[in-house]
Amino acid sequence: MSEPQVHLTIIEADGVSTVEFADRKILEELSIREIEDEIFSHINEQSNIKLLLCFKNVEHLSSAALGMLINLNKVVSEQSGQLRLSDISPQIYEVFKITRLNKLFEIHETTGKALDSFK
Repeated sequence: MSEPQVHLTIIEADGVSTVEFADRKILEELSIREIEDEIFSHINEQSNIKLLLCFKNVEHLSSAALGMLINLNKVVSEQSGQLRLSDISPQIYEVFKITRLNKLFEIHETTGKALDSFK
């Protein structure tokens, strides 16, 4: 039986969980489900979580990945948490603008700026 693929690294520091994606392309349905499972198992039943998704390694996102982010935002909000996105490449940010997701998510240029934004 093959080992499950790890799609992300979660770093805990100063009360913030920073998620860094290992995959450059988040396109395949199976990978997206695995990423979603990894993130949700981490945030499950944690109220007031401070979660930062860092996209510095990501070059492509599918619409299914965007759907997963919307779902994640909803769950974090329901748990009175805070979600930030950072280091999104210009071409991916353009998709966020076209879909108006830049209005839904709090997006920061750098990880440092995103970390500073948590209250």
